[in-house]
Amino acid sequence: MALLSAVGGATWHCCGRLLTRPFSQAAGRGERPGGEELSRLLLDDLAPTPRPAVGLELLFGLSPCLLALRAARRRVARLLLQAGRSGLQGERAELLRAAEARDIPVLRPRRRKLDVLCRYQVHQGVCMEVSPLRPRPWAEAGQARPGDDPQQLWLVLEGLQDPRNLGAVLRSAHFLGVDKVITSRRNSCPLSPVVSKASAGAMEVMDVFSTDDLAGFLQAKARQGWLVAGTVGCPGPEISLSSEIPITSCLEFLWDRPTLLVLGNEGSGLSPEVQASCQLLLSIRPGRQLPPGLESLNVSVAAGILLHSICSQRKGFLVDGKREQPLQDPQDPSALSEVPRVAQHPGLSSG
Repeated sequence: MALLSAVGGATWHCCGRLLTRPFSQAAGRGERPGGEELSRLLLDDLAPTPRPAVGLELLFGLSPCLLALRAARRRVARLLLQAGRSGLQGERAELLRAAEARDIPVLRPRRRKLDVLCRYQVHQGVCMEVSPLRPRPWAEAGQARPGDDPQQLWLVLEGLQDPRNLGAVLRSAHFLGVDKVITSRRNSCPLSPVVSKASAGAMEVMDVFSTDDLAGFLQAKARQGWLVAGTVGCPGPEISLSSEIPITSCLEFLWDRPTLLVLGNEGSGLSPEVQASCQLLLSIRPGRQLPPGLESLNVSVAAGILLHSICSQRKGFLVDGKREQPLQDPQDPSALSEVPRVAQHPGLSSG
């Protein structure tokens, strides 16, 4: 059988005759096949999928990207906004204006390309190529003296490895008013885009420090007059008998001096060296008898409960470096109009 070839069209047999069908009417007129279809495509659809350059990472999510631009702590290579028919409004419009004001290139890829770039994370149609954000050495945290403010609270994290746990902890810490966060450099997950997304962007505006010697750091702060309070699960016989450190419920804890609250790894909790550096162990008492395997909470949930039980004792809120008046009794009608508002970073409201 002879080999037949058709250029510019499809071939088939019909009633014993060989017919040729052009790809389009344009091809039948001698024009470029597919010209009409190609003219409807955006140039971005024909361009290769952009990849982050070496030394950059892809930050995703509306709040992380917006807060990263506001904080200006990262180098931003370019902004990727999902292409769509409707115009940009609200925070997306603000994001675009901020990028244009800093001469940051803006691309408008289709959603499927953003999905692939973000490995199908929830990006909300917003991504940025940015330089990594790393914890600073704890020596840069400054020498906060206990006498400066008796209600200082630093959160210390040992070996948190789940980025979503770390992000949720940072979000709660920022919302409730933690002054600084210290992490162990070893066995801890980095400040990745996943952490930033889980924190709703709180990671972009918080002071996060790290140290190679967490036990030594805690001992040094204790000598300066800080209270080092570790955390444990439900205090069972194996804990109370083997530990010489007093254990108390977080609801009974009195916050009367600067405190370091220490949270441990998701699986093993505090290491023996770090726990031995604590002066007190806080626990969350359950509301019922628990079966084996359910004696503890997720670390991010435990962090929220512990921080709220401590920070609810705070006498007022810091606004522009000054402490506001304490919250009034809500049962006093005359004091309702005087309740101070909680100062928060834009974009991190309780809603």
